[in-house]
Amino acid sequence: MVSFALHVVAIVIFGTIKFVSAVMREETVFEAAPIEPPPQKEPEYTVNIQQRNQSTPPPQPPAIVVNNPSELDIPVLDINVDVDNSSVYGRGGGGFGGGLAGVREMALTNFLPESMSGRCSPRERTQRLLEMGGTRAGERAVEKALDWLKKTQNEDGSWTGKQGQPYPVAMTGMAILAYLGHCETPNSPKYGDSVVRGIVYLINEGMKDGHRGLLCSPGVVNHATAYEHGIAAYALAEAYTLCREVDYEIPNLKKVAKKVNERILEGQTDAGGYVYQLPSGGNSGDNSVGYWQMQALKAYKHTKIGSSGKIDRHIRKSMEWLESVQGPNGAIGYRSDPNRSPGLTGGALLCMQFWGEGNSRTAKKATEYIRKNTQFESFGHKTANLYYHYYNAQAMINVGGEDWDWYNELVRDKIIEAQQSDGSWSQRMQHGPVNVHMATCLATMLLEVYYRFLPGTS
Repeated sequence: MVSFALHVVAIVIFGTIKFVSAVMREETVFEAAPIEPPPQKEPEYTVNIQQRNQSTPPPQPPAIVVNNPSELDIPVLDINVDVDNSSVYGRGGGGFGGGLAGVREMALTNFLPESMSGRCSPRERTQRLLEMGGTRAGERAVEKALDWLKKTQNEDGSWTGKQGQPYPVAMTGMAILAYLGHCETPNSPKYGDSVVRGIVYLINEGMKDGHRGLLCSPGVVNHATAYEHGIAAYALAEAYTLCREVDYEIPNLKKVAKKVNERILEGQTDAGGYVYQLPSGGNSGDNSVGYWQMQALKAYKHTKIGSSGKIDRHIRKSMEWLESVQGPNGAIGYRSDPNRSPGLTGGALLCMQFWGEGNSRTAKKATEYIRKNTQFESFGHKTANLYYHYYNAQAMINVGGEDWDWYNELVRDKIIEAQQSDGSWSQRMQHGPVNVHMATCLATMLLEVYYRFLPGTS
């Protein structure tokens, strides 16, 4: 009996130990299971970006002002967002390989217009750069230029140009285009604050009374009006597309982008061109002004906030105008005279490519003219006009093949070598004195050409 009792007790003790061990194992498994972090609430509006690990906080962006409160009633918000370099859509710092990764990279590039998608993936950007004849030295030059722009931004978010004629609206538009060309969005850890403040500056100017949709610097009433408007409208349209894709809302951006681009549609002449005043009748067109309007309208169409059919109708008239002013040698100049500033031919070719006419007879003749007549002797020579080459580079990379290889070898290294130690470029513009800001923006976009738009897309 005693032996039996001891046997029973042993069985009970052994069973208890197994039960306790099983419970402990279950608890251990439960404790080791990953705990999903609670979802972070996104701010409704993001106006100011504060980057981690900075010794000094970034300057506060200007408030978004509305001069006519009855027209729009949106609260002015000042929100600080602590940017985590490992979890944003923008690039993760300087150089290659940072920022966009995995699902986040796909989320951005999958929903951008096809032509813009190559700029927003560091991997694809590097691949495009090297495949299309770019160099790592050129990419380093781009980043130095973006650093220079960050240092030279004004307190109100604007940038200014040449002394005596600062044109802050146009210069700010160019800086934003240079940043966006490298996919530096408001979420960019390094440049996001500069991008946002520049966009907000243009929004503020666009919301002012008296402009009636015309976006130009205060006091500008001369021929620069239409230039400023087209450049700024282009920048705001691209900004809206990229801000939308990274789910970043800036108050009034959509409203102003729509308003200023609708003004371009209203400003077309009867002949299909554009002149210094928007709107204007007549049967003429200043092609240098018109190219900015046509680039802006392409970016506006990508926003999907305007009437696609209406935009297309206006562009058909623009294409007819360009065809009508082309010379027998393929040149398209300043106005109706192809021999006056024929260096503008690249702008006409680019606009034709943007709008599906890149294989037309007019476009092929323009390509032949550029190939036969374009030179770039040295950065300081008149043949190195960055305004002309801004168009030539984009047009010729779309042409591709031997024509692109020839052009790329002609200009690439000379532009890189001309960069100054502070990251800027200095060149005298065709009309007026040296404009360091404009030259820097144009040179930057020239070196972004390898990935800014994918060749053959529209």
